[in-house]
Amino acid sequence: MITAEELSILVVDDTQSMRLTLQGMLKSLSVGKNVWLAENGEEGLKILDTTKCDLALLDWNMPVMNGFEMLEVIRNDKRFEDLPVIMVTAVTTTDNIFQAAKMEIDAYLVKPLTLLTLDEKIKAVVQKINDPDPETMCRLKASELANQGEYDAAIEHIKIALSHNPSSSRLMRRLGFLYLNIKKDDMAEKCLLKAVSMNEYDTITRAHLADYYTNKNEIEKAGKFYLEILSLSTHYHGRAQDLAKRLLITGYRSLALDILSKVITSSRKQDATREAVINLCLSHNEFEYAQVLLEQNFKADPSNYDILYRIGLIQKQFGHWKKALKCFIEVDYNTQNHVEAKLQITKIYYRNGQRLIADDYLDQILRIDPENKEAIALRNKM
Repeated sequence: MITAEELSILVVDDTQSMRLTLQGMLKSLSVGKNVWLAENGEEGLKILDTTKCDLALLDWNMPVMNGFEMLEVIRNDKRFEDLPVIMVTAVTTTDNIFQAAKMEIDAYLVKPLTLLTLDEKIKAVVQKINDPDPETMCRLKASELANQGEYDAAIEHIKIALSHNPSSSRLMRRLGFLYLNIKKDDMAEKCLLKAVSMNEYDTITRAHLADYYTNKNEIEKAGKFYLEILSLSTHYHGRAQDLAKRLLITGYRSLALDILSKVITSSRKQDATREAVINLCLSHNEFEYAQVLLEQNFKADPSNYDILYRIGLIQKQFGHWKKALKCFIEVDYNTQNHVEAKLQITKIYYRNGQRLIADDYLDQILRIDPENKEAIALRNKM
């Protein structure tokens, strides 16, 4: 048994004033023996790693890692997958309230908060901790049995829990994980697929299914799940890019590019992400999409002629010599002493048999860099 006064509470909110307000409200209510404060999900997880908490109050919208993404990690970690969570948000649209209802949270609070609503929600959570309903009792017992390696008994308890709450994607997901532990992959797959059909916001199960199909080398199926995941969360960008690389290698170009496009558009740091995707594409000979992204970069920053130079290199790779030459000449015209652009211009004019123009550019290069080995080699060749 635990009382509201004895709770250890984690408060995660990016606004300092809101963190202090919640701390003050909890003190006024005589709730919480210990109150821990964090300004984003990543900081909150660090506290959970080292501190036993009985309840988490999470803000929905935060930089670095928002409340939804932190909840994903919590529900996917055996150490605190059953931690009670109250989501706090200023967003009150119907869609967000519906999403919150599906997010495996214990309560939902809308800002501005009142002492009465906060008190009611926390008391309801404490009541559920002390007097769990049959579903919760079976779920907790299943976790205990699974930790002891008694997976068959744990499966039976999850089935009983599902009989009390047949629409719970969380329970269906746990059933799938238990079947994976006893190597019943077909049953596990069915359970996990049913879990995602029950909850369009269940990124955790989708990520596990993507991993499951990746390990079975069914990467097209994995890719389709990552497209769904990327519409919900930014937490899986690295894994999505790794899978896109495999898809490019194995010939699923269209799916790979759809994933990479979604990674960019959903990223909080679009410029850095776009650059990473460009490099990934270039390293796997996906020049067309890399060019599209570079052109977007140049349109956003038309004074960055290094971008235009890279576009020229891609045009040259495609054999579009006139377009490549136009890019390199524009770079050369608008920058000072861009030796690499001058070298590319030289090579194209030399290839076209225009030796005098090529020789003139070689002179320019060697005046800037008399030891340039590539220019010297071209001069000797000419």
